[in-house]
Amino acid sequence: MAGYDRAITVFSPDGHLFQVEYALEAVRKGTTTVGAKGKDCVVLAVERRATPKLQDPRTIRKILTVDDNIALTFAGLNADARVLVNKTRVECQSYRLNVEDAPTVDYVARFIARTQQKYTHRGGVRPFGISTLLGGFDNKGQPALYQTDPAGTYYAWKATAIGKNSKSVTDFLEKKYKEDMDEDTTVRLALKGLLEVTEASGKNIEVVVIKASGIKWMPDEELEPLVKELDDTAEKIAKLKEQQ
Repeated sequence: MAGYDRAITVFSPDGHLFQVEYALEAVRKGTTTVGAKGKDCVVLAVERRATPKLQDPRTIRKILTVDDNIALTFAGLNADARVLVNKTRVECQSYRLNVEDAPTVDYVARFIARTQQKYTHRGGVRPFGISTLLGGFDNKGQPALYQTDPAGTYYAWKATAIGKNSKSVTDFLEKKYKEDMDEDTTVRLALKGLLEVTEASGKNIEVVVIKASGIKWMPDEELEPLVKELDDTAEKIAKLKEQQ
């Protein structure tokens, strides 16, 4: 297959676009990101990498707002995310100007997927090396969670995970997800999913709750006790020792 991964516009004989697959690999190496939909909210939780002592942590944001009631988080390349989010924000403002209404989360998901797909069939560009999770509300006022990927496809989910170890988190969410969860239960589910694969500390986790009234970031002082309560690493180690 040598040579077929050089150009983005060339299919390999067995139907692969290698550059798109490499972009998906960049996503799999990204930080673990979890999204869960409740009865009247969407919760996004993401692993936050440790920042160097002298760096201002405010400049490292893994959860970004694209409109008043729509938040986005991503796994993959930070610089690619910044560019894509800026394009999305401009589109949201343009939509408000033309339609005189707030864009719905499915409209924004379609726009992001369309933009990502454009970068898979033109020469001289490369695909965006990110997958995104979008939380917001649809045109019926119901909470909705969408995922987009570098190929330009988008899906609606009740709960899902992207990034490193996302398979383990998704398996956990499949077992534990229940319909019509309240805000507290949804936050706990997203956090517990994240704690399956990350270290337990409020400092390396970022959580946002999207409600009809607006977007709320959970401060460290609220997260820390929750994380301690949900962390069962010690129990898991004890069980493993018993099995041995």
